[in-house]
Amino acid sequence: MAPVFAAKASWLHRFGAPIDGGRMFRGKRILGDHKTWRGLAAGIVAATLVLALQQVIVGHYGWFAQVISEADIMPLDDTTFGVAGRYAALPVLLLGPLFAIGALGGDALKSFLKRQVGVAPGKSWFPFDQLDFIIGGALAISLFIRFTPLQYVLLIFSWLILNMAVTYAGWLLKLKDAPL
Repeated sequence: MAPVFAAKASWLHRFGAPIDGGRMFRGKRILGDHKTWRGLAAGIVAATLVLALQQVIVGHYGWFAQVISEADIMPLDDTTFGVAGRYAALPVLLLGPLFAIGALGGDALKSFLKRQVGVAPGKSWFPFDQLDFIIGGALAISLFIRFTPLQYVLLIFSWLILNMAVTYAGWLLKLKDAPL
């Protein structure tokens, strides 16, 4: 939602240029006007801050460390830091932007495909609108964090539910045009 909130901030409007620069592919916009440099920057800042907050939480709440204990966090090992320490030692200024670029890159790829198959800008494309972020983000950080197949299923399912709830809240707050 960081790009959506950034789009509503009037002081950021000058950074609202489309990433695709208005270019076309096969007679259709590559990404469209809603994929902006402002949104990319907002996503990178938000993802970095959220990762930093998660690391603080892992360091202070043992139950959260148990949630991530099954993740294969590389290249660090348990003998040196323990699971919570490994997660807290992940490089925030590398992984935060990498996760954001992966998530927003997944969204951009989905937008490109929407344009190519004729789905109108802003129209819902379920379930792709709900899964593009998580799949792109997971792929981007896969060199540092690997999950078990069950964790991927739980991650995608929980993200799908959370994304739909946040999108619905954004619609109620009149930040989004559609409830899904």
